[in-house]
Amino acid sequence: MADPKGFLTTPREVAKRRPVGERVQDWREIYPDDAGRVLLPIVTEQAGRCMDCGIPFCHQGCPLGNLIPEWNDLVWRDDWAAAIERLHATNNFPEFTGRLCPAPCETSCVLGINADAVTIKNVEVAIIDRAWDDGTVRPRPPDYMSDKTVAVVGSGPAGLAVAQQLTRAGHTVAVYERDDKAGGLLRYGIPEFKMEKRHLERRLDQMRREGTIFRCNASVGEDLDARALCDRYDAVVLAVGATVRRDLPIAGRDLAGIHQAMDYLPQANRVALGEQVEDQITAAGKNVVIIGGGDTGADCLGTAHRQGAKSVVQLEIMPRPPEERPDTQPWPTYPMIMRASGAHEEGGDRMYSLSTDEFLGDEDGNVRGLRVVEVELVDGRFQPIEGSQRELPAELVLFAMGFTGPEQDGMVGQLGLELDDRGNIVRDESYLSSLPGVFVAGDCGRGQSLIVWAIAEGRACAAGVDAYLMGSSTLPAPIPPTARPLAV
Repeated sequence: MADPKGFLTTPREVAKRRPVGERVQDWREIYPDDAGRVLLPIVTEQAGRCMDCGIPFCHQGCPLGNLIPEWNDLVWRDDWAAAIERLHATNNFPEFTGRLCPAPCETSCVLGINADAVTIKNVEVAIIDRAWDDGTVRPRPPDYMSDKTVAVVGSGPAGLAVAQQLTRAGHTVAVYERDDKAGGLLRYGIPEFKMEKRHLERRLDQMRREGTIFRCNASVGEDLDARALCDRYDAVVLAVGATVRRDLPIAGRDLAGIHQAMDYLPQANRVALGEQVEDQITAAGKNVVIIGGGDTGADCLGTAHRQGAKSVVQLEIMPRPPEERPDTQPWPTYPMIMRASGAHEEGGDRMYSLSTDEFLGDEDGNVRGLRVVEVELVDGRFQPIEGSQRELPAELVLFAMGFTGPEQDGMVGQLGLELDDRGNIVRDESYLSSLPGVFVAGDCGRGQSLIVWAIAEGRACAAGVDAYLMGSSTLPAPIPPTARPLAV
């Protein structure tokens, strides 16, 4: 145990963010540049609050099975080299999860039963940031090479985890990415103010030094025939995500100024990194309405603030969540409570229990507003409340309503893969699809989910591929594809 009395004597303290008025003027992360150095004395004290529970439910709350009490104790003892070793034992990319994960581990922390949970996420990111600064994160090329080759399609967190694990196991791994740079949603979906791309770039550099090959601008199923890829490699892993976007096909949908979040955010990311984007979708000087109350909606919100939006409203059809954990969602489950991201601190309105009936246009065919109505849940269905209709001004409308599954034409169609009733690619307990030699990891098999699930599935899928190629595997397989922890 770290500090035997830490959970009694030390209050919870989280990392401080930059002032709102400062950070909305740039695209840098919302934490100070020296956050790591400033955070270290705080983190050491916070790690000491960990009780090293007999049954550490934080393990169960994390799909990766992170050894949280172990590295909390090591941080409190100032043994940072051992702490990063224990962290990397279960998580290939803690600099991603430490910034982007909603931390289900903290909601299942035993201390959280009757007090404030340990700041697990802050400790995690402090460990990996210090490790990078100290030079202890180095390439780990394999000791020997097998004669097996693997193609990984998709370079998001699931694909990167698969590729790194299989490269380190000695296989020749090539990652195919249809965009011009690797990273998937980590690069073009996550705004710079949530995770600067330098964190992604140095991890990709490590992977290249280990031997992983990246082939960008390579769209499997379009530019490259998926069947030919299967013939060329001993195994193929599909980690293409769930990219089919939910739409809202109501009156006025064809008006100009209505866009999907994943058309808007990648453009903003490119511009933030100094690239030129023709006919960029921008919120500058506009009333913006974001339909969808999740993380993607919050990313749109923060982006609109930095582009100089006149006003921003985020709509959610669900009722406003409670401030405290409801009785129907007891510890250690992940509760649906009111949460505020960094973007919400920066302004804008959040409106709940609203459904959009119609998009309203001007005489030039541009959107000028929305007609919305208040709704209530009756027997599991949303029913409009009579007399509650009103209009909201909007010259830019963004859909952030989530995704329904992987694209079914192109690669999936060429391979004739079996799909489940939700449109996801079917796989067995070793992540093998209905086609021999083709494996499936991440959101394209699981459905839209968290970054920790993507990395966990990538690691487990790699073990399945290694066993398929070699007859057995010593790679860790944290979860079967059907597993669902209590905290998620």
